[in-house]
Amino acid sequence: MKTLIRLNLYLSQSGLCSRRKADALIQAGEITVNHWPVTDIGYQVQEKDTVRYKKDIIKPEKLTYVLLNKPTGVITAVEDQFNRPTVVNIVQSKEITSRLYPIGRLDYDTSGVLLLTNDGDLSQALAHPKSNVQKVYRVTLKEELKADDVARLKKGVYLTDGGARVDSLHQGYNKNVAQVTIHSGRNRIIRRMFESLGYTVKKLERVIFAGLTTRNVRLGDWRFLTPAEVTKLKMFEAPTKKSTAPKKSSGSKKASTGSKKVTSVESALQKIAPNRKIVPSKRLAKRPARKRVTSSKK
Repeated sequence: MKTLIRLNLYLSQSGLCSRRKADALIQAGEITVNHWPVTDIGYQVQEKDTVRYKKDIIKPEKLTYVLLNKPTGVITAVEDQFNRPTVVNIVQSKEITSRLYPIGRLDYDTSGVLLLTNDGDLSQALAHPKSNVQKVYRVTLKEELKADDVARLKKGVYLTDGGARVDSLHQGYNKNVAQVTIHSGRNRIIRRMFESLGYTVKKLERVIFAGLTTRNVRLGDWRFLTPAEVTKLKMFEAPTKKSTAPKKSSGSKKASTGSKKVTSVESALQKIAPNRKIVPSKRLAKRPARKRVTSSKK
């Protein structure tokens, strides 16, 4: 750890929460440093300081990113009150010393790509609706999917918690299988959409999440993300900034052309009357220079 580090970043790197959540905890006085509550977000933590949250000592951890090909029959949680196997149980290893948390969720009966990390900022960014994280699912139905229902899914269907629609839906020769792209992260959204149209989902697999796939990762196995993959994911943390540069229009081109002509006229008049001050005219800027300006040679 560096000699000095901001308190909210310290909490985030410990895997406790995101920096935004850390700000709220600090301002609420729930974080203590050397047994004293600290409400200053900009407080600089030193190596000798002891930081606590609810009597638990908080220490920064190495940021870890794991991709799991989640099997069915596993809970997407850190722990389960009924002692069912969790995704955290699967990735337990001597290579992982940090506490990991799943980003988003996959249902008990759903398999596929799942990301686990202790990076609080990234977790919040990927889970936020404004990030529009792309998720692609392979859906296997008991019944054949009708063309009319494909159109309805693209246009939108009504569910108990509001409307929902897919971003895209593709089918191959097998009409019982569909590949669905969606950004919504609502609970069991894919299953509920198909069930609202009378279909039974036999199998559901998430094949892509934020550009990550299960390629070369067998069901139930996991791997660490590469530095390049982490860098791409970090782009979701940066706020989208719209370009404020003015667009060039045809009018601006005309104005620039006109100004060049005015400049040539002014230089000609300056040669004729060098001691006379030439005041640019707006009228000249709009109209092209006239040839009769050279009539002064007479």
